[in-house]
Amino acid sequence: MPPITRDEVQRVALLARLRLADAELDRVALELGAILGYAETLGRVDTQGVEPTFHVVPLATPLREDRAAPPMDPELAVANAPERDGTAFVVPKVIDGEEAV
Repeated sequence: MPPITRDEVQRVALLARLRLADAELDRVALELGAILGYAETLGRVDTQGVEPTFHVVPLATPLREDRAAPPMDPELAVANAPERDGTAFVVPKVIDGEEAV
């Protein structure tokens, strides 16, 4: 696998909406390259005959009774919200082109 370039790191950072300083670009490129190299190594492991959900330690999956419970008081739910409108959380708009409802 070829090493990750600064341009690729900048593109991924842009898509992830991350701001990286020039000094960070080289470090992140090396770190991402190491992560992808490790994933490539794992891809070479022979997993024939291994169940997809196999775990080395047997784990019990505890279940609880599925029953309806009273809802949380809406006032309590938004009590610590930095900004609210009645019993709704106010958050910044993140998708362009949609009208407010």
